[in-house]
Amino acid sequence: MRIATFNVNGIGSRLPALLQWLEEKQPDVACLQELKAPQEKFPEAALNDAGYQAIWHGQKSWNGVAILARGTQPIEVGRGLAGDPEDEQSRYIEAVVNDIVIACLYLPNGNPAPGPKFDYKLKWFERLIRRGEQLLATGAPVVMAGDFNVMPTELDVYKPERWVDDALFRPETRDAFHRLLEQGWTDSLRTLHPGEKIYTFWDYFRNAYGRDAGLRIDHLLLSPPLKAALKAAGVDRDVRGREKPSDHAPTWIELDMKKVKAKGKVKAAEVP
Repeated sequence: MRIATFNVNGIGSRLPALLQWLEEKQPDVACLQELKAPQEKFPEAALNDAGYQAIWHGQKSWNGVAILARGTQPIEVGRGLAGDPEDEQSRYIEAVVNDIVIACLYLPNGNPAPGPKFDYKLKWFERLIRRGEQLLATGAPVVMAGDFNVMPTELDVYKPERWVDDALFRPETRDAFHRLLEQGWTDSLRTLHPGEKIYTFWDYFRNAYGRDAGLRIDHLLLSPPLKAALKAAGVDRDVRGREKPSDHAPTWIELDMKKVKAKGKVKAAEVP
């Protein structure tokens, strides 16, 4: 089973590129971020024609997340994170697909830091950590995937010394990510590629992609029942080099479903 995450940076303008990638790689599940489209502007029909059913949480001009499933309908669990009833940003959606809970997220950028945006990022991260605890407590197989807007280590950023004051690399941000991992989540890409320079994002400016001046900020975290099932992980780097690309490249994992160590099947109603 192939599960991918892809920050499309505007699904309206990037739809042809998204459809091309879906046709080429045919992921079973694709988590999308930065739709930058209101709910009614999501291209459901085009994705259906490509063989994908979807759930999505749109927002005009900003944010927006979606979960696509090939040949089946994602069963929605919920949208948004508990803990801030005034938060109206579309950054989190959850579904069950083929007996796996899929949590798709777009964590706030947080810049400039320090400041209100950074405070919001850290509070949102704490809400995600609480949700992570709830999901692990179910014992269900869970994939938490998306644009986390955090480089966990110096290996994940091309020139760490230039990023020390950035919200994506500040100690508070990295500490929150590591506390999430310490709950029992597996960083799939880093697990299979320890010590290797792998990026998922390249800025549009200063020929960042051509210089391979990138960041690893898109992650797929696995709950314990899926750890033994992880057999491959990578980045479709070439997608970033195409015409009118997103500044992110799709990041993916492959799971051997025969090795999933969960007991029984999970239903949406069983996920708190």
